[in-house]
Parts: sequence; C-alpha cells; structure tokens
Amino acid sequence: MRPTILSCAVTGTFPTRAHNENLPVTPEEIAGASIDAARAGAAICHIHVRDPQTGRPSMELEYYREVMRRIRESDVDLIVNLTTGPGGRYVPDPEDPARAAPATTLTNARIRTEHVVALKPEMCTLDLNTMWFGGGAVINHPDSVREMAGRIYAAGVKPELEVFDTGDIKLAKALIADGTLRLPALFQLVMGVDYGMPATPQALAFFQSILPQECEWAAFGASRMAYPMLAQAFLLGGHCRIGMEDTVYLSRGVKTPDNAALVEKSVKLIDLLGGRVARVAEAREILKLAG
Repeated sequence: MRPTILSCAVTGTFPTRAHNENLPVTPEEIAGASIDAARAGAAICHIHVRDPQTGRPSMELEYYREVMRRIRESDVDLIVNLTTGPGGRYVPDPEDPARAAPATTLTNARIRTEHVVALKPEMCTLDLNTMWFGGGAVINHPDSVREMAGRIYAAGVKPELEVFDTGDIKLAKALIADGTLRLPALFQLVMGVDYGMPATPQALAFFQSILPQECEWAAFGASRMAYPMLAQAFLLGGHCRIGMEDTVYLSRGVKTPDNAALVEKSVKLIDLLGGRVARVAEAREILKLAG
C-alpha cells in the first residue's frame, strides 16, 4: 500500500477566534502552526493569511511573504500550498442585486495569483466552483480560471484543483481537453459545504468515480464530518486533509488546542486503518513536484 499524503489547512477564511481562541491569525502564528503540523506528520500545509489586527481574511502579499520566509528559514521541510480562493466572492446589495455589497471581494485573476507569482510555492489551490457559499456567490468563471491557471503554471507551481460538486469536475475535464490544465492533475474533493456535494460515503464514492483517470486526489469533510470523510478518503485510496480551516474541534465538544493535535489524530487514524502517512519527499514524488 502506498503512503497517504496528509495536508493541513491551518486557518482558512471562515473560522474566527470566537469559534476557537487557538486559531492562528498573525503571519508568525500561521507559519508556526504550519511548522508544528509538519512535525506532527503533515506533508503539505494549505495556507490563507489574515489581517493580524482584525483577524479578518486578507490577500496582502506581505503577510504571505512573511509566512513563507518563516517556514523557509525553519529547520522543517514541508510543501507549501497557498490559497488563491480569496477574491472570488460576490455579495449582492439587498436593494439592488446588480450592485456589489461591501463584503464583495470579486477581483481579477492577476490580483488573485499575485502572491503565487511572487513567492513561487510548490503548490497553490485553483478553485473551479461557482456556487452560493458562506453568504455570497463564489464566482470562478472559466475565462478567469484559464488566466489564473496560465499564471500559476508560468510560475512553476502545481495547482490543486478544488472541486465542490460534479459540475466542477466537468469544467476541469473541459479545461484539460483544451490544454488549460495539465495532467497528471491533483484534485481536492470538498465535501459537506452547503449547496455542494454532501459529506457521505456514497457521495464521495461517486465524486471519486468521475474524476479523470490520470490524476491524484484527496478529500476532506467540513466541520463534524472532518474525520469521517478523512477515513472514507483513505479507504477509497485517496489522500487526506485536516486542519482548523475545516474543523475547530478535536473530538465531539472538545476544541482543538492547535492544528498539530488534529494532524496527530489523523496520523493515528490512518495508522489504525492499516496505512501510513507520506513523508515530504514521498509526497513530492507522488505529486511529481520539483522540490
């Protein structure tokens, strides 16, 4: 049995310290959480940044730069996977839906990939969903995805294709067919987000069955389905993801002290199911990363 790549999504967009006071917010905390998660067994850390003063999600290049610097200057090897999700949200004004409300972040492909081009991580996400999500419409229209993909590949970065429903996979196949996306691709199957694919064994089995054959894939479940879907992904031969972006609880009613605790539990679960987590070098080989 080949090793399972474990990713840790350390902070995300939606959790706040009101949900869990241990959520990493500053660049120093986010970098430290990533390093600790890697020490606990994660080969990849998926990274968003936040405004250190307000804790709100941010797209500020300098915050990403500081996180990357701290990770690269540490004695821990890990694969950095930066998000490009922020900048895709449209919130309609209640009085005039054609006008954007202040919470809208929708912007162009250049801005959404600026930090990837500048910092050149080994990986970054590329979202293919257009859906109602978290109080707004997430819009990833194909022309924007094509431009983002071009900038990502030109920077020497491998995109992780985040898909939330079956139509996203159909879009991915069309973009593979027209040469926008390259094989072998890496898919991240997002389960349990409202109005997307439900976090059930049946849905995951179907989701996985319609992926392109020449690809690697991972899956995760939102909130209380984080560990059930981690186990299901492993059993179906996929890779796994955990982290405080996805759940702020270590177990029912018990808030996690940090991301490392979530990773440690995941490593133990994979071990109990008869597998083992991939070392960083093995993950690079599986994903065909340059390193």
